[in-house]
Amino acid sequence: MSARVRPLLETDLERVVAIERATFPTPWTRGMFVDELLQGRSRAWFVADSPWGLLGYAGLMEVDGEGHILNLAVRGDARGRGIGAALLEAVFDEALRRELARLTLEVRPSNVAARAMYAAAGFSEEGRRPGYYADSGEDAIVMWTGPLSSEGMQIAMSAVSKRAADIGAVTIERDGSGLEATSSNDVILAIETSCDETAAAVLRGGREVLSSVVASQVDFHARFGGVVPEIASRKHVEAISGVVDEALTLAGIGLRDVTAIAVTYGPGLVGALVVGVAYAKGLALASGLPLVGVNHLEGHLFANVLKEPDIEPPLVALLVSGGHTSLIHVPAWGEYHTLGSTLDDAAGEAFDKVAKALGLGYPGGPAISRLAVDGDAAAIPFPRAMINTADLDFSLSGLKTAVITYIRKEEQAGRELNLPDISASFQAAVIDVQVSKALRAVAETGVSTFLIGGGVSANPALRAALTTAMNARGVRVSVPPFDLCTDNAAMIAAAAHFRLGRGETLGPSAEAIPDLRLG
Repeated sequence: MSARVRPLLETDLERVVAIERATFPTPWTRGMFVDELLQGRSRAWFVADSPWGLLGYAGLMEVDGEGHILNLAVRGDARGRGIGAALLEAVFDEALRRELARLTLEVRPSNVAARAMYAAAGFSEEGRRPGYYADSGEDAIVMWTGPLSSEGMQIAMSAVSKRAADIGAVTIERDGSGLEATSSNDVILAIETSCDETAAAVLRGGREVLSSVVASQVDFHARFGGVVPEIASRKHVEAISGVVDEALTLAGIGLRDVTAIAVTYGPGLVGALVVGVAYAKGLALASGLPLVGVNHLEGHLFANVLKEPDIEPPLVALLVSGGHTSLIHVPAWGEYHTLGSTLDDAAGEAFDKVAKALGLGYPGGPAISRLAVDGDAAAIPFPRAMINTADLDFSLSGLKTAVITYIRKEEQAGRELNLPDISASFQAAVIDVQVSKALRAVAETGVSTFLIGGGVSANPALRAALTTAMNARGVRVSVPPFDLCTDNAAMIAAAAHFRLGRGETLGPSAEAIPDLRLG
């Protein structure tokens, strides 16, 4: 039998409360535990988890430079197996990390086993609180350690571990992040397979990218002029193990050092998503780690947070990619309201189709962007679809058709196509509408921060136009680094850090949701 000590999540509370009720005459309620999780820096809670369920838990409260052990309980059928010792070691580690002077606790005189464990760990009995336990009128023995030190803890915990081994302890796997992992210093392994990139990344503390690996399938799909779903799924299967292993290797860690597994579970190509979700579920099951599901679009929002950690809502975001073109109002992280979206083609899709008509290959965005630098954006008056409508929606199908029609007329007339002018004029028509609608969205919501995300956000002309227009109105603009514009797993890990901090995890029956909505 094996168990793993890790930080307590909100999703653990039902099982924690069940152990609490079976252990104490006057148990804490679920609401009391929720309040504890909301205390933030002054608290640290740990659980011992296993394939057979939650085996125990322990809590630490920091007060005036000292630590007080709040609760330590082990499930009835797991007692006498070293679970309590492992939880106590987690508390010791956390106390040392916080540089606390000593630890204190209260214990019932009748709890002989607990008193023996605490004594072995270096606690001494310093006094009594008469009638402390209201249910029985029993006194509480007050115990505390001497000054805490790494050397002293090692000696004390060695004695505890020996005692546990003598009575047939379970195998304890320590959380490699040092058992101090919380929402502020978790280590997340993230997997992204929503389309044609197989990606994995390791992120520490929601901000520090330890590794980010992306295996692109562009060369395989280029010959077909776009992503072929069946090929994408097969290539994900071939690449995913190697990509995940490389991400862990580059980060210099193993799976035992990870706090949680994260995965994109939608939106995207169903076959591609299934590969990532299945692999992540397998890792989570084998390791006992929590599994965090991430909306791919939320990942694009959090790509900006990796660059600028101080970015905070309220804000408006423009998500532009091969499958999405949307304006999103974000009053708070986790709360998303779609203000407008494309009624037909997405921006990236329009770029790809126009590039194909021009014989530029796939993907089309970078090729058109490069040609547009040398072209005249005013050379061809392509339509600005829906630029004056009262809503914040987009339509790019008509623009795409207008460009293709122009190309055919020029070819029929025997005139050589001016690729830079066509590219620049098409790109300007897309950008003009994006900027106009984005400015209106910011004005209507009254926000002072604007984000850009998605693959098309790598377009230099779009980034420059939006930044100039927003800055002229006193609006802060955040654009992700170029390597975080296209699909990657670092942004998924950043979003997962937020979700994990709220205790949001997926169960073993979780499935990919190809049409998953944001919000």
